[in-house]
Amino acid sequence: MSGHSKWSTIKHKKGRADAKRAKIFTKIIREITVAARAGGGDIESNPRLRAAVAAAKAANMPSDNMSRAIQRGTGELPGVNYEEVRFEGYGPGGVAVMLECLTDNRNRTVPEIRHLFSKHNGNLGENGSVSWLFTRKGLILVARADDLDEDWLMEQALEAGAEDLDTEDAEYFRIFTAPDELHQVKEAMEASGVTVDGAQFDMEPSTTVELDGKKAQQMIRLMEAFEDQDDVQNVWANFDIDEAILESL
Repeated sequence: MSGHSKWSTIKHKKGRADAKRAKIFTKIIREITVAARAGGGDIESNPRLRAAVAAAKAANMPSDNMSRAIQRGTGELPGVNYEEVRFEGYGPGGVAVMLECLTDNRNRTVPEIRHLFSKHNGNLGENGSVSWLFTRKGLILVARADDLDEDWLMEQALEAGAEDLDTEDAEYFRIFTAPDELHQVKEAMEASGVTVDGAQFDMEPSTTVELDGKKAQQMIRLMEAFEDQDDVQNVWANFDIDEAILESL
């Protein structure tokens, strides 16, 4: 692939320190509810729900919380009706940004997203303005270890059905799959002895924009602002920032 977004990995590292925040639970519960509403409450036959439940388990969410969220989605319990909204725009340096939101009030969410773009030297674009740059993928993260051989991992990933292995990150191997094969590949790799640190759906860019200095700082602040916005479920961008610069931010 010609350009891998690093934000999913950066967020994963950051999430280890932030995993207990109530906001993380709220976003996962919303995703479970909407996934169950869209595809039913059976985890095995609903890939989106399975991914949401896996994220909940990774965040140590109690099983009762997950069950209630599924029941709200299937209508067994009353709950808020969330609308799925996608936003597209540009960040510092012309970086393409995509957001997926779940909101119970679109009239509140739209101006808030526009304000965050403007505040951090970006601008909200029209639907379709940047989505053509991204392809939906499954992403599996495997932590690097001294006893983990890269060639062996590549062999296991390909045999499991993965499409690509990215080795650029200093802490993680990033394994890409077709979206509907994410969980099958994850389970096959775990069965072969690979320890999977994370598995999620991702939007991978066809090209990336290299940032440094002030623009790199502005871009990270923009991404963090979106992550902290209550209605934003996922945010992706096609920036590339050197590891050394990231460590200094």
